[in-house]
Amino acid sequence: MMGDLHPSTTPNGDNEQKPIPITILTGFLGAGKTTLILNLLPQLRALNPNYTLALLKNEFGDLAVDSQLASSSSISSVKELLNGCICCNLVGSLSSALKELRETARPDRVIIETSGSAFPATLAMEVNRLVRETGGREWVLDGVVSVIDVENWGGYEDVSFTARLQARYTDLVVLNKWEGVGERRVEEVVDRLGDLEVETARVRSDRGRVEVGVLLGLDSSLAAGLVEGEGGNGEGEHEHDHGHRNEVEVLSVELKGTQKGKGVDAGKLMGLLGKAPKDEVYRIKAVLTVGGEGEVKNSDEDVPVTKSQSGRYILNWAFGRWTFTAMGGGVKEHESSGESVLRMTVVLARYESTKWKRKLEAGGLLELEGDERGELVVRKIN
Repeated sequence: MMGDLHPSTTPNGDNEQKPIPITILTGFLGAGKTTLILNLLPQLRALNPNYTLALLKNEFGDLAVDSQLASSSSISSVKELLNGCICCNLVGSLSSALKELRETARPDRVIIETSGSAFPATLAMEVNRLVRETGGREWVLDGVVSVIDVENWGGYEDVSFTARLQARYTDLVVLNKWEGVGERRVEEVVDRLGDLEVETARVRSDRGRVEVGVLLGLDSSLAAGLVEGEGGNGEGEHEHDHGHRNEVEVLSVELKGTQKGKGVDAGKLMGLLGKAPKDEVYRIKAVLTVGGEGEVKNSDEDVPVTKSQSGRYILNWAFGRWTFTAMGGGVKEHESSGESVLRMTVVLARYESTKWKRKLEAGGLLELEGDERGELVVRKIN
């Protein structure tokens, strides 16, 4: 079963390493971070009923909520990393905590939830250090998300050059608790976000809910969910009210060929990944085949790409960074993916999908290697 897969081993019992993605969730106490996580769980269950998260917290706040998290079947472990600021005593502590989680809880993903620090640069740099130390085989930084309470947030206390540098490590800002205030207040918060002169993608939550396709990247235990609609609702979420405005737009892309063993044109794909502007494109997720003629690289070239014996890879592009993960032979894809050289989901900012649909359909970005043109189909999901 797909749910029996864990990133640390392959289904046939060998020791092939699968990196566990880490998502950093930051914001001041009461911003709504835990609610965001609770609203992720049913979405993940719809994609894979056995998907598990491990949660690292720097402090325990509402005991009732933390108990709810700990008792959830989708949470394999809730662990307190440090008393106080998670960013002040990182070296050694984070490595030990992650090692313990990997060996005991064996989660599909780790979320590090930290309060009290508006700037997660120190934490992100420490995670990246661990990624490089392990050659990308154990961990990968998937994204850094900052949650802001629109009703009460007073803006950045520090707007210095150093603060601007730190702010660059935030990939996505979630505007939370905005429903009870007027648009004028929302505009004030957006203006204050501009004080650091750093362009950061932002979305509004829907009462603490953000679509899983925006917050999280793709991993081996979610590969079967990469189908039309992956960026939005999954089965079992039909009771959710979608009367609110869509904060993102999603394209579903499929590339097919007639010659067995052919892969994507790696050079053109790498060009797309390197040039996609992160204020327009939030995430690119794909399952693809790289043929013998091509070579793909991670955005951090110090972390090598593990070669896939089948030529099949999972691609995760998030806000300008990307990684390729070799797919083990037992990783389950969606039934429709077998005949596709590439199946991709592109999560875009509002009003960007029409332009990007035309760009992709125009050619030159996603093509087969060699002379065969292949069949490229681009559909707008929402």
